[in-house]
Amino acid sequence: MKRFATVALTALAPISWGSTYAVATELLPPDRPLFTGVMRALPAGLLLTALARTLPKGEWWWKSAVLGILNIGAFFPLLFLSAYRLPGGVAAVLGAAGPLFVVGLAALVLGERASLRTVLAAVVGAFGVSMVVLTAEARLDAVGIIAGVISSASMGAGTVMTKRWGRPEGVGPLAMTGWQLTAGGLFIIPVAALVEGALPALDGKAFLGYGYMMLINTGIAYWLWFRGIGQLTATSVTLLGPLSPLTAAVIGWAALGQALSPVQLVGMAIAFGATVAGQLAAARTPRPFSSTEKNNQNISMDLTDGRVRR
Repeated sequence: MKRFATVALTALAPISWGSTYAVATELLPPDRPLFTGVMRALPAGLLLTALARTLPKGEWWWKSAVLGILNIGAFFPLLFLSAYRLPGGVAAVLGAAGPLFVVGLAALVLGERASLRTVLAAVVGAFGVSMVVLTAEARLDAVGIIAGVISSASMGAGTVMTKRWGRPEGVGPLAMTGWQLTAGGLFIIPVAALVEGALPALDGKAFLGYGYMMLINTGIAYWLWFRGIGQLTATSVTLLGPLSPLTAAVIGWAALGQALSPVQLVGMAIAFGATVAGQLAAARTPRPFSSTEKNNQNISMDLTDGRVRR
């Protein structure tokens, strides 16, 4: 039951990210994806860091910067570049392939040996998403494809390394999320200034949209995501990714008047079923000890044997 609750809470993150397209198109200034990335990440990062009242120490200055760049700073611009160069469906499919990167990296870096069921769930999930978002008019662009693949790989590497490094002793997921969002937002600022130039004019709708993006879509969502990474396997967390494009499709139908064809409905059922199957398969897979758990286990064994390593 505890694992189910953790999975359910973590799933709220990709579900929230599924609202990004609708909010951006309906409320935010057009053609300012990098500025939007800064507004999503930096204020949320500073707010969470202030609430946590904890700053990085020692090696965690550069570790949090690396994680922030992988999960936010590089991921956002590459994702937006892919979205601008490709039809939304193609970009979404490249994003849905992200779990496959995590499955491979988790096996190499974390020793998380994915079962055949888990790999099949990732493949079938991406296939289901393709049925929902791809259209016959979809065109391919080499730059967009490369950006989409690298963005998925960046987020995948960030997920695995977040799991690999864990958190400093006594530091919770709130602080870790704040550090990463701050680092990622700061990384995007010079890119946004170079590419997009002066700041856009903002009206009431834009402030409402950015407020939602900052608090719900980014601050709370990424806190839940990194919290989930700390309690579940990296593979289990990333298999929740298809919920994002599925949510976007549902919002497009319910709020924006976009039609859903029978093929899309079947694809949604397939992707959702693969997501559930992936969680069931991950639950049956033995979870390797994290570095922190190994240290705690070694200390416990040493104390039991009457010896303490020095």
